[in-house]
Formats: sequence, structure tokens, C-alpha cells
Amino acid sequence: MSNPYREIFSVPGTKGFSVAGFFARLPIAMAPIGIVAMLSQTRGEYWIAGAVSATFALTNALIAPQISRLIDRFGQSRVIGPATIVAVIAFAFLILSAHRNWPAWTLFASALLAAAMPSMPAMLRARWTEIFRGSPALNTAFAFESAADELVYIAGASLSVGLAVSLFPEAGMLVSTLSLAFGTLAFTLQRSTEPAVRPVEAGTPRRSAIRLVPVQIITLALVFVGSTFATAEVTTVAFTRELGEPGAASLVIGVYAIGSFIVGLVLGALKLRTPLQKQLLIAVSVLALTALPLLLAGTVPLLALAVFISGVAISPTFITAFGLIERRVPESMLTEGITWVTTGIGIGMAMGAFLAGWVVDNFGAQNGFWLSVAAGVASVITVAWGQKTLAGGDPETAVGALPQAAE
Repeated sequence: MSNPYREIFSVPGTKGFSVAGFFARLPIAMAPIGIVAMLSQTRGEYWIAGAVSATFALTNALIAPQISRLIDRFGQSRVIGPATIVAVIAFAFLILSAHRNWPAWTLFASALLAAAMPSMPAMLRARWTEIFRGSPALNTAFAFESAADELVYIAGASLSVGLAVSLFPEAGMLVSTLSLAFGTLAFTLQRSTEPAVRPVEAGTPRRSAIRLVPVQIITLALVFVGSTFATAEVTTVAFTRELGEPGAASLVIGVYAIGSFIVGLVLGALKLRTPLQKQLLIAVSVLALTALPLLLAGTVPLLALAVFISGVAISPTFITAFGLIERRVPESMLTEGITWVTTGIGIGMAMGAFLAGWVVDNFGAQNGFWLSVAAGVASVITVAWGQKTLAGGDPETAVGALPQAAE
């Protein structure tokens, strides 16, 4: 039996841009928590650390699709470089501001400018799509990317906090910034695999990909998915503390990501014939159902088991969501379309973390898991309602308000 992962990496250039892209996207996980770790130590106040981190994360969620839209229009190499330079300089200024104890406004200004950081997961998936468009190998490539995303979140956040605590407060952010700079430089230098700029389809006005109903449906669904695992992670931290074992939180959360990582790799090796929109519905349904055991876990071992089970559907959800974007979005909007979906995940995580904190403070730690269940159900409703639109048809005809559905 052939190894599908060996096959996708047999194509010249794929190993190079994948390795470079892995380091270039480490800041996705390292920067938000690195800002908190850095400022909580240098300023001694968690509120300003959280506020600056949120400023960066939410602003990046809004700016990244616009940068990707420019990339679809002018190409990766012409846009990624300047955007990354702005982000790297802003991160460096943020580190210096924290180290020199400059006024708070410098922290927020730096975070706003650092939000110019491009969406590397979208760039990587665009390259895979350029190579394997219309081939079953594209599903394997997307599975690899989802597994790599999980690995980034497993390693990046832990590395950022570990460096800040063991070396000096700015260490995590320094490594994150250097990773962004050199990883992106190595990525952009590999021109042979860069996607060609696709002309806008004849008779179609140039507009944002978010106006396409399939993109709206998938992005909304992944807002709920992002909320599902953000609420699970925040509640896990609170619940392990309530159980008297706060140190177990990092281990339990790691188990969460590992379950998704393993299942994602397995799924990528399979050749499923089920239509992608149905695969997505199955994945979010499993996600909602596997959140239920979290409500029953009363000890750390049971919580770890429940968290592992609840994480198995995350990678399948992402793989099928990005596969649908590739099929339902015109080639001239692909990078932006992918970025909107990743933005939806980020927005969902921010919302979920905030709501989980409020529920835990007011109703007790384990009740935070009810939000994971509710978010999972909402994602099922969204995907089920959008089945007809996601099933096919010309994406150009599915433009407008969310209630529309293409037959």
C-alpha cells in the first residue's frame, strides 16, 4: 500500500515550502500567549497583558483577509514580504516597549501594526492547491496542514511560555519574531511553487470572498467550532485548579490537540467517497456529541480521557472545511477565502475564551463545558442548514446575504 504523504512530498519544492511555512506560522501560537507572558512579568498586570494580546489577535483577524485579497491580486511574493516587514518591526518595537517600560499606548500601537502578519496557513494551502487542484492528493495535503497546525499549537504556546519563564520575559516573543522573519523569508524565496495570479472571471466584479454564501456558511460554522475548543481549554484550566491539580491543565490540553493530530493524519491517508459537505456535517456532529462527556468528568484522568475524545473531530472538520473552500470559491479568490475561514476560527476562540471565563466566574468551573456543547450544536445547525449551498453550483451565483441558498 502506497504512502499518500510520501507521494505529496515527492513533488519538487513541497518539502522546502512546508518546512519554511512551519516556522513562519509559529507566531500564530507563540505571539498571543507570548505577549501575555511577557507583559504580565514586565508590567505585573494581567489586564493590560490580556488587552494588548486581544488587540493583536482581533486586529489580525480583520486585517489578514484584506492582505490575502491583495495576495490573490498581486501574488504571494509581492505582498507577503512588505506585510511581514511591518509586522516584524512592530513586534520588535513591542518587545522594546515592554523591556524599557515605555507608556502603555506604545504597546497597543505596536500590537495594531503587528497585526499586518499574513495568514501563513492560507499561503501554504494555496500552494498545495496550485499543485494538486482536482486531485485526491489535495485532501492528503490539507490533512497534513491541519495536523501541522495542531503541532504548531502544541509546541508554539508551550515554547513561548517556557522561554519567557525560564530565560527572560521577552524571550518567547523574541523567538516568535525571529521565526516569523526568517521563516517567511525562506518561504517567499521559493518561487517555483508560488501560485499563479488568477485573473478575475469574465463579467465578475472584483469583490471580497466573504460575499460568497459558501464562505459565509463555512466561516460562521468555524466560529462556533473555534468557540468549542476555546471554551474547553479555558474551562479545563479552571476545572483542574478547582480539583486541586492546576499543573495538570497543560497536560490535559496537550492531549486535546494530540487526539486531533492523530485523527487528522489518519483521515488524510484515506480515500473517502462521501461528498465533502456531508463529511463536514458528520465531523461537526461528532464534535458536538463528543463534547458531552466533558460534563461528566469528575477527576483529572477522566477529564483527560473526555478531552481526548472531544478533540478527535477537530482536524476532520478543518480538512473538509478547507476542501469545500477550494471547490466552492473561484480561483481568483482562493487565498482570501481560506483566510476568512481561519479568521472565523480565531474569532470563535476569542469569543469562546471570554464567555467561558464569564461562565466559570459566575456558575462554577465545570459549567463552562456547557458552552462547548452549545457551540458544537450551533455548528451542526449551521452546516446542516447550508447543505444545499455547499453541495455545489457556481459559487459566483451564491453572492449576497447569508440566507440565500444555491440550488
